[in-house]
Amino acid sequence: MKMVKLLTYLALITITLNPFASAADKCETCHAKENPGLFMQWKESKHGKEDVSCIDCHQAEKDDLDAFKHEGELIATLVTPKDCGQCHEEEAEESMASYHSHAGEILESKDAFLAHVAGGTPAVIVGCESCHGGKIKIDPKASNKLSKDTWPNSGIGRINPDGSKGACNACHSRHSFSAKQARQPENCGKCHLGPDHPQKEIYEESKHGIAYYAHVSEMNMDNDEWVVGKDYYQAPTCATCHMSATKKQKITHDVGNRISWTLRPPVSKYKDDWKRKRGNMQDVCSACHQKTFIDGHYYQYDALVKLYNEKFAKPATEIYNMVKKKGLLERKVAFSNELDWEYWELWHHEGRRARMGTAMMAPDYAWWHGIYDVAHNFYFKLIPTAQKYGDKDVNAYIDNLLKNDPMHNWLSKDTASLKAAIRSGELQKEYEKLFEQD
Repeated sequence: MKMVKLLTYLALITITLNPFASAADKCETCHAKENPGLFMQWKESKHGKEDVSCIDCHQAEKDDLDAFKHEGELIATLVTPKDCGQCHEEEAEESMASYHSHAGEILESKDAFLAHVAGGTPAVIVGCESCHGGKIKIDPKASNKLSKDTWPNSGIGRINPDGSKGACNACHSRHSFSAKQARQPENCGKCHLGPDHPQKEIYEESKHGIAYYAHVSEMNMDNDEWVVGKDYYQAPTCATCHMSATKKQKITHDVGNRISWTLRPPVSKYKDDWKRKRGNMQDVCSACHQKTFIDGHYYQYDALVKLYNEKFAKPATEIYNMVKKKGLLERKVAFSNELDWEYWELWHHEGRRARMGTAMMAPDYAWWHGIYDVAHNFYFKLIPTAQKYGDKDVNAYIDNLLKNDPMHNWLSKDTASLKAAIRSGELQKEYEKLFEQD
């Protein structure tokens, strides 16, 4: 703490005594005094060491919607990917083309609907929009032109006044903008956690997470170049798998470039160009695993996703849609009835946990927090709720599924015969088709 104060004091004296102080120097003079923590974050960062100043990032054009006069300079509080792209052009373009930059579009989704009606606007602002990003509003009366309704906000898909989408500081936190911090799984855990997408918890349970926490001090996290298998080998982080460089691939800010399945929607599908994207991820895996291990993982992963799709997601969706199309819901507005909530939690919470837990090799999330919860919901919540409407078509579909589908007719059998079928391998044969290659 004494060293920080000394450095701040010396910087302040140096700038103050300089008669030729520039606009950048003036920024530093004031912020060193008024915001010493912010100042030192910048000063000790690569930006500070390379003389990238406050004005370089915050300077605005006169037609910028968020521009305002401050100490004789025209600046903007908000720094957008468009601004960062002046120096980091490739990174900005990749980021704005990625899934991350579209996260703010949740504003038009069911997630936002649920938060607005069941919760309320304050919950949307501090919850949904703080991770996904909100649409920044301009308030001409505010000292910095930014409305308090939408500022502060560093959501990954923030919709900015200049038309750009995203927030680089969602991962590279201001004002140090540290690559080391962005490489750590805790950084991603700000948003990727909780009942519907618990990647942080899944990672911590996995062998990858266990290895990371045991060896993080040995992983050269602050290297300029950070290539798996070369600069470190002890464990992967989120960045390793989804963004960072390998010996064959350069770093990417397109987080979907190595993902082959969609794990978010009610029914998973292979992504466009999924084989190439899977090859990209398998290249990352190959830094530490042999081909037989990688092939085995994807064989098991694919089978689980297909199990979720075929056994639960598709029939649950069919049942839900039948009830809805027939106008059987007692209240028509979304989330005002039991079936909406049960179907939503089956795919949006439980089904995602199962799929993501399998993708990242976390057995407890694949089963107990995943398929176990999916099955309990499907058999003892969603189906009984749908049956209570007494519609002959809906009930006929459910009856046929439970009596004749080999994945579901266990409910009509006795325990002893099912145990015998498991021991003999007969029951497992019903699922062999799920392991077929695409």
